[in-house]
Amino acid sequence: MKAFFYIAVALHILSGCGGKKSKEETTAKSIAYSTKKIFPHEKKAFTQGLTIADGRLFESTGQSGSWIAEVDIATGNQDKKVTLDKKYFGEGITILNNKIYQLTWQNHVGFVYDFKTFEKIREFKYDYEGWGITTDNKNLIVSDGTSKIRFLDTLTLQSVKEIIVKEGDVPVDKLNELEFIDGSIFANLWLTNYILKIDPATGSVVGRMDLSRLAEQIYPLNPTADVLNGIAYEKKSKTLLVTGKLWPALFALEIK
Repeated sequence: MKAFFYIAVALHILSGCGGKKSKEETTAKSIAYSTKKIFPHEKKAFTQGLTIADGRLFESTGQSGSWIAEVDIATGNQDKKVTLDKKYFGEGITILNNKIYQLTWQNHVGFVYDFKTFEKIREFKYDYEGWGITTDNKNLIVSDGTSKIRFLDTLTLQSVKEIIVKEGDVPVDKLNELEFIDGSIFANLWLTNYILKIDPATGSVVGRMDLSRLAEQIYPLNPTADVLNGIAYEKKSKTLLVTGKLWPALFALEIK
């Protein structure tokens, strides 16, 4: 059985280098960061979700044969736990209370698995597209590609709260992969190199990270690489892990 590195241990020894601020003029504060380390990532992975649980890194992918895998951060190797029927286009995942929650894109169905065995416990329906999912340790938090973010009850899997994400007075759509970090929602903005920091109480965009510098390093390595997508946060080392669809690298970042 393949042994996997615990994320906190692997990230504890990282060294830093300079960050880069966004040049775009926006109402949100630019969030500076530095790159701590670059890890290998499977360039065939069409990344839709990235999350850390029990010191282990998990990833979900889309397209035909979508899967959920545990990832060895040091090598990028994957131990696939779930592979969906080809009719499903997998999207984001999150882990809460020993359960894995997975969305699908336009199939309008999600799946719940036992975290230890990866056996499917149940399915749930929704009438919107499934994109990103995270949790605030109380509710599930879901994006659907619009400016709306829903908070779902973990028992009924029905919406108990909704917010509209805005930068100033302008709604911001194309919200994709999500991660809940220290009381804020971080979201990939589809088709851009930005990650937005969102106030979950108001929906206001209070910050943005420009990761264009990272994308510029990726495309020479894999010209077929797709967009930035994938956010995971390791609390002990305060490290943000980011990658993209078909990216050959996973970046460990420190938020300034």
